[in-house]
Amino acid sequence: MAAAFDPHTIDWNLLRALVAVLEHGSLTRAAERLGTSQPTLSRQIAALEQQVGAPLFERAARRLKPTPQAQALAEPAQRMLAAAQAMSHAAQQASGQLAGSVRLTASEVVSAYVLPPMLARLATRHPEIQVELVASNRLDNLLEREADIAVRMLRPTQGTLIARHIADWPLGVFAHRRLLPRKRLPSLAQAMQMRWLGYDQSMQMIEGFRAAGFDIDRRFFAFRCDNQIVHFESLRAGLGTGIAIVALAEQQPDLQRLVPELPLPLLPVWLTAHRELRASRRLRLVFDFLADELTAWGSA
Repeated sequence: MAAAFDPHTIDWNLLRALVAVLEHGSLTRAAERLGTSQPTLSRQIAALEQQVGAPLFERAARRLKPTPQAQALAEPAQRMLAAAQAMSHAAQQASGQLAGSVRLTASEVVSAYVLPPMLARLATRHPEIQVELVASNRLDNLLEREADIAVRMLRPTQGTLIARHIADWPLGVFAHRRLLPRKRLPSLAQAMQMRWLGYDQSMQMIEGFRAAGFDIDRRFFAFRCDNQIVHFESLRAGLGTGIAIVALAEQQPDLQRLVPELPLPLLPVWLTAHRELRASRRLRLVFDFLADELTAWGSA
């Protein structure tokens, strides 16, 4: 019989293992995220199950399905990890100095095309601050110290995070000017007959077109790629017509906006961070700096 579960003696690595597997639904992906091996992670989950006295996961198709016991432990485990990280930052900031690292995460497009000039200005003002940038479209778990601050296109739901709505960036349809040989903007019907760029596995664009009243499938897109940087560079190269952030595409002199009357959703921009980390002078400075920069970029 397993001993009574005692949170005072718990190995924190077991909590990290639990939260990672809950998030990724796979031992392999969770191990990659934590920088450990799958057998090690499996042993940690088994050790936690022994302490809890109940199974935490069941195999379902290609994913690990959490049991009710695992779901009950999820939020307390996340809060414990967040509190530990907040304590670490508080200790680092006891002197009130700015020197140190800040870990950011943002989408591939924002990381590649939006943040670098901003981070260059930050480096000029505060060279003592080091920045680590995770360029990923995943919703990285701020509670696990995968990042201190995140730029996200949806509002976070975790109660231990703060979130500031920065802006709503318009999206638009764009094409390279050489695809418009008569130098005339096409009508909506004509634009729908052009060569289009879309996503491969993601259904996001298909669902967006269908919501606008166009019954299409993936065959509508002559070029398909889920990597957003490749998607934007293909648009710039003239491979086809595509959808892009208006403020970004209008910086490209070879791109022309088409059918502005086509209703497209706005792209909400949220800046998120640990609630406890606002006590850190360094993180608060970077958070507020990015908030001002992203607001100005979207309205420029």
